[in-house]
Amino acid sequence: MSVPSQGLVAPHVLAAVLADPGVFVLDCRSGPDGAGRAAFEQGHIPGAAHTDYGADAWRVKIGGAPGMMPERAEVAGKLGRLGLEPYHRLVICPAGLSANDLAAAARIAWSARMAGHRAVALLDGGFAGWVAAGLPVATGASLPRPATDYPLAPPTAQRRSAAEVLAAVTKGTATLVDGRAESYYRGREKASEALAAGHIPGAINIDYVMAYDALTNRLKSPAQLATVYATLPPGAVISYCNTGHTAALNWFVLAEVLGRDDVALYDGSMTDWTQDMSRPVSI
Repeated sequence: MSVPSQGLVAPHVLAAVLADPGVFVLDCRSGPDGAGRAAFEQGHIPGAAHTDYGADAWRVKIGGAPGMMPERAEVAGKLGRLGLEPYHRLVICPAGLSANDLAAAARIAWSARMAGHRAVALLDGGFAGWVAAGLPVATGASLPRPATDYPLAPPTAQRRSAAEVLAAVTKGTATLVDGRAESYYRGREKASEALAAGHIPGAINIDYVMAYDALTNRLKSPAQLATVYATLPPGAVISYCNTGHTAALNWFVLAEVLGRDDVALYDGSMTDWTQDMSRPVSI
């Protein structure tokens, strides 16, 4: 039994290979005033490392857009400080309590791919799923790992800039997926940093929570997910939201679970798109 190089990892599969030095578990629980680290120290998967999704700046503000990816070299530096090596099979563990924290794990997975890390998966059900399965739990701070000089490698082609999104809209070369609630898509609400309400013209609205089963705190089954995304035509897809956070879950499902080719994330999303008022917006 081995950890898959992408997609979801079941708790019992991870437990069977937890002692394998090639498996690297990264807990990404976050919260204000160190709540994520405190939760980790109260209980975590044995041997896991911890990163706070918010406090450790996996997203940064550039101009008026608060959700941009840092420079790729900075992302590689984060991975190296955690002790990650290119050979590791990275398994990212969210809290397992909401679609929002699963999106955080998906965004870190995407960031790791942008630094060139190939084997990245998410723990199905997160830490809550691990506990529910009756698997062992450790307490206290994570064990120190020697920092590495993580070698920046060519990324997967899964990121799009505003200019590339505009070209796709103009030429019709990709389907855009808006992962926000319908109220944002229709322009009845907007993020505070966005300079206009509405959506990128031609985008299909698939609220990211549609991929999540709130009763089990897991992603829906592949068959159910295929139904959720059935409105998407074949071809390239660009996922976006307000800040590239919730859109990361749509990216993850399409690219890593359903195995669609040519799925990219526009990390700037609407807060970046609307900084230039010449870019079109529909309501």
